[in-house]
Amino acid sequence: MPDHPADPAAQRVADHRRLASAAKASLAFVALLAVMFGVQAMVDWTLFAVRPQLPAGLIGLLTAPLLHGSPSHLLANAFALLLLGMLALTVYPRATWRALPLVWLGSGLCAWWLGDPGSRHLGASGLTHGLMFLVFVLGLLRRDRPSIAAGMIAFFFYGGMLLTVLPHDPGVSWQSHLGGALGGVMAAVLFRHADPAHPRRRYSWEIEEEEAARAAALDPDSFEPPSPQAVPVLWKREPPPRGVVLEFPRRDREG
Repeated sequence: MPDHPADPAAQRVADHRRLASAAKASLAFVALLAVMFGVQAMVDWTLFAVRPQLPAGLIGLLTAPLLHGSPSHLLANAFALLLLGMLALTVYPRATWRALPLVWLGSGLCAWWLGDPGSRHLGASGLTHGLMFLVFVLGLLRRDRPSIAAGMIAFFFYGGMLLTVLPHDPGVSWQSHLGGALGGVMAAVLFRHADPAHPRRRYSWEIEEEEAARAAALDPDSFEPPSPQAVPVLWKREPPPRGVVLEFPRRDREG
């Protein structure tokens, strides 16, 4: 992605193009999840889930985020992926693509390492947690207006993910949530400078002040003199003396 253009019209075109690309990528991934949910009915999907502490269960690090246990599970993750995916790819396209491997593998590794033996972990909820923490932490680190706005939107809709990284409901893989969140935080720290800074909107009074200063530098005689506070003081009256302390003579006394 090239640096942000200086022309406002070109900037709007670039923003619309980036938003369209983010929407297409998010929709394509959600469509892939829907297709994989249909394929699950025809194969033994348990072999492709994360099975904690089993060497054969490591294959789930790559395949488990594509599987879901129920239509409600799929729908919940689909809505989160659409919103957070579009938000992350629109504001931080470079950082988001670089963060996805960390989030993807982090959610699976935590589930494999911390999960209960005999359990199976699947679903894209680790990805949703990773995207939320990525956008939120990048807003704290970068602190420009688009970053702060994106972080506030992510926190407003999915701020509850700050609590779901801890054990709360049986049958919910908090381990994959925790792994995805840690991957998102790590990616935010590593890739916080991957995307160029967004141009700051300038106010009309800022432009007027710059134009007035430029015109004054070119033709100082055409402008009014500066305010009295800005005129340098060439002579300063000394304050009058407040008085002189007279010393009284001392008389020695003989005892």
